[in-house]
Amino acid sequence: MKQLLQNNQLILMEAAIVEQLRRSTDIQLHDTLVNAPLIYHKEGQRALTRLYQGYIDIAREADVPFLMCTPTWRANHSRVIDSGVNLSINSDAVQFMKNISNLSVNRESMIKIGGLIGCKNDCYLPGEGLSETESEDFHSWQINQLAEGGVDFLIAETLPNVEEAVGIAKAMERPGLPYIISFVIDRQGAVLDGTFLSDAVKRIDAVTGDNPVAYMVNCAYPTFLNADRQPEELFSRLLGYLANASSLDHCDLEGSDNLESEKISEWGDAMHVLNHAYGISILGGCCGTGPAHLRYLVSH
Repeated sequence: MKQLLQNNQLILMEAAIVEQLRRSTDIQLHDTLVNAPLIYHKEGQRALTRLYQGYIDIAREADVPFLMCTPTWRANHSRVIDSGVNLSINSDAVQFMKNISNLSVNRESMIKIGGLIGCKNDCYLPGEGLSETESEDFHSWQINQLAEGGVDFLIAETLPNVEEAVGIAKAMERPGLPYIISFVIDRQGAVLDGTFLSDAVKRIDAVTGDNPVAYMVNCAYPTFLNADRQPEELFSRLLGYLANASSLDHCDLEGSDNLESEKISEWGDAMHVLNHAYGISILGGCCGTGPAHLRYLVSH
């Protein structure tokens, strides 16, 4: 992963997965585990494979590396126990992703699989975040399952609270794999709990012996970062951005019955600025995005 980041100006990451599935009439998402249990059902397997393979094909045609994540964002210990599904669901998801990646050529160098986790509670309510100690204890079970399953790296996405992110980072450094911490930010470019991004990065780097290989932002429109107002040193550590298709606030997006999106060209051009002017090399999509967004990233 470190070599991948050092040697490539552009690394493509997946666009929306859950949202694409939610709008499919053929797929029923789980009430608490969302898309994770789909790996056990033929229709779910086909739907997931179709989505991931479509994104892989875009990266392969553009000859750029591709990062994809296990469908385990909500498969934490308490939810898995309460749901009654197989306790090995996280490691099973890793194997499922390996099966998809093995359909493509040159997997070793061009495709990396990330073991994905999220915060325990609502990703838009930082007040519900865990303390550092609670977080390290709570998330270790899922992190260890993903690591033992054989992922290439670990990643925590849509984190609204720095305290919980610190605990996650401490738990993620223990398996010895590269790991990424990804925050959700507001329109001013700060973590939702009000912490400046640069301060969040410095805090985690200071308390971990094995620092995150990268930091990212996800679930925010690209202009939310206000990159020109961020400290220059942030961009030696902030290396990825998975952007929403819409510039609406999170609360407005979550409550919307319609698929909200700005023009793909406006979205893509803003992402290109992050790449070319600020060196953010990992680009992908979050809410409202799809194949067309990734194609724009690699073709303009």
